[in-house]
Amino acid sequence: MAKSYKIAVMPGDGTGPEVTAEAVKVLKSAADKFKFKVDLTNFDFGGERYKRTGETLPDSAIKELRKFDAILLGAIGHPDVAPGILEKGILLKARFELDQYINLRPVKLYPGVETPLKNKGPDDINFVVVRENTGDAYTGAGGFTMKGTPQEVAVQSAVYSRFQVDRCLKYAFEYTRKYGKKATGRGENNTLALCGKTNVLTYIYDLWERAFHEMGQKEYPDIKREYYHVDATCMWFVKNPEWFDVIVTGNMFGDIITDLGAMIQGGMGIAAGGNLNPEGVSMFEPIGGSAPKYTGKGVINPLAAICAGQMMLASLGEEKAADTIEKAVMFATAKKLKSLAAGKMGFSTSQVGDIVAEKVAE
Repeated sequence: MAKSYKIAVMPGDGTGPEVTAEAVKVLKSAADKFKFKVDLTNFDFGGERYKRTGETLPDSAIKELRKFDAILLGAIGHPDVAPGILEKGILLKARFELDQYINLRPVKLYPGVETPLKNKGPDDINFVVVRENTGDAYTGAGGFTMKGTPQEVAVQSAVYSRFQVDRCLKYAFEYTRKYGKKATGRGENNTLALCGKTNVLTYIYDLWERAFHEMGQKEYPDIKREYYHVDATCMWFVKNPEWFDVIVTGNMFGDIITDLGAMIQGGMGIAAGGNLNPEGVSMFEPIGGSAPKYTGKGVINPLAAICAGQMMLASLGEEKAADTIEKAVMFATAKKLKSLAAGKMGFSTSQVGDIVAEKVAE
């Protein structure tokens, strides 16, 4: 009997439904080829629903989402809704309520994709950022006093527990052991680097660094450990991306450096990520926004959404199917697309989906 996966699909806003449709097309092609099933259920959470009902992501939806094997998200962000409402009410609520404590972001340059870095190619840009996804300044700890007066004070505290740090580090060490450069034949060592700011953020990153070395020495002596300040990390992303293997960092720094990573891998149109609960329900999404100016034009690049689906299948254990999708995406970037930019690909959104789906089926 074929294995079946229950997938919640949230196409979201703007071009989200367009790119999600192509990701689903490719998922179905992979399912047919590798003899498993995807049982898809659509949810309409996003800007239009919020405008109609005032709802973002109600508690009843969280209860429903817990029943699924994974969530595929298109995009969140609507020009008629104030910034922060949908992001906090849908994205952050899902991450926190479903305890998706890892944000996994591969930074990988595919063949045929242009990078702004001179003389760098796919062999140079191929690393992963493991971002802690539930702590730091994103917890909402803080507030205002005397708001609206000349004496107004705003406080937003970055908060971490040892528990949060340890479980993120454990995931990062295990990931490095399985997918690091030595494990995949790309280098002499499996290396995990901690990205922090111990010279200024002397409490939080003291905790991170102590936990990092204690765990590494005791449980992962086979993994090389390095430390980089976040500002140096940004410089080296640009100057020497080939130095990196796997990076682990906190929520705020991870948010920043992964967007820089997206640029050096060719832009938001190719970058995908996963919000992971390794013991529960994970959510996968393209990194780019809803791009409302392109809505309905059929010109947006769907490859990031397709790559999000690929990451989802890998997390579900369908690694052969995931590898096949990634190779099909590489075929599209190397052999078919003129550009990743919207309207300049040489193909429509649905045609790009067709190219990848047909290559998967071969």
